[in-house]
Amino acid sequence: STNPEVRARAIVKATTHFQDPEIIAEVSKNLGEAMPGLDIKQIPAEELLAPRGW
Repeated sequence: STNPEVRARAIVKATTHFQDPEIIAEVSKNLGEAMPGLDIKQIPAEELLAPRGW
């Protein structure tokens, strides 16, 4: 995230008020780029916290 503190506060507020779509919409504005994901196939086995998949 380009601004992790703002994103974290938005997550907490959205979770707290999960039944209020107006608050969720408001805290979802101007969060910047989404956090990038990781391809699990690219993570070495010794770095995995738990095995996943089949």
